[in-house]
Amino acid sequence: MKWQELSSPRLDAVDRNTPVILNIAAIEQHGPHLPLDTDALIGRHFTDRIDAELGDQVLILPQLPVCCSRHHMAFAGTLTVRHETFLAYITDLLGSVAAHGFRNIVIFNSHGGNLAIGQVVLESFGNDHPEVELFMLTWWKIAAEELAKIQETEFGGVGHACEFETSLVQMIAPELVEIDVAVDQLPVHDFHWAAADLLNAGRAAHHRNMHQLSNGTGVSGCPSKASPGKGQAISDAVTRAAVSMLRDIRGI
Repeated sequence: MKWQELSSPRLDAVDRNTPVILNIAAIEQHGPHLPLDTDALIGRHFTDRIDAELGDQVLILPQLPVCCSRHHMAFAGTLTVRHETFLAYITDLLGSVAAHGFRNIVIFNSHGGNLAIGQVVLESFGNDHPEVELFMLTWWKIAAEELAKIQETEFGGVGHACEFETSLVQMIAPELVEIDVAVDQLPVHDFHWAAADLLNAGRAAHHRNMHQLSNGTGVSGCPSKASPGKGQAISDAVTRAAVSMLRDIRGI
């Protein structure tokens, strides 16, 4: 169910244990070959699949497409808000959901730059609202084991505008992909112990903006290994994981 598509009386009749899902995404550069809408497009794809699978067992809020992308601002088209702005806005938004009595809130994240502030939201809002069970599901984390079996590239090959994201957009909206201008660029790290990608966390954190990390290309990974079929496999793995977790959450 989509929150905004219900009338007020129909929404009021929804079971308050129903998980309420908010996708936080991004509008930012994704190299020369993918649209600025990539993270938001992927987020909408997954919430639409969840809606199709679970129907009235979930309630999906309007997406937050513009979130925290300051590290991409060296590239044209990127939109961003400050962490403080994002925290204030999402706190008020989720507070509205809680005020209507919903007890299970799920942040579905489709952008790496939202991970840190998402954890702050969990701790801040969670402590202020002990009556609410608050979760954050990030698509590449919830299905990491299955995605590792799909990955063909070496370490560093899945990061940004990469094998995974390119495959997903090729499957979801192939007309938006300009694969002929795609470039492969493994992430540039000054310290091997800080090296990381979507499926492998570094042993330590080292701040690098995307221009530095991508050697100016806007790409961190290997889009040359992408395919629509791989996108479908990724979509299926993530959807299975999300649906399983949401069924668990509804049972709380």
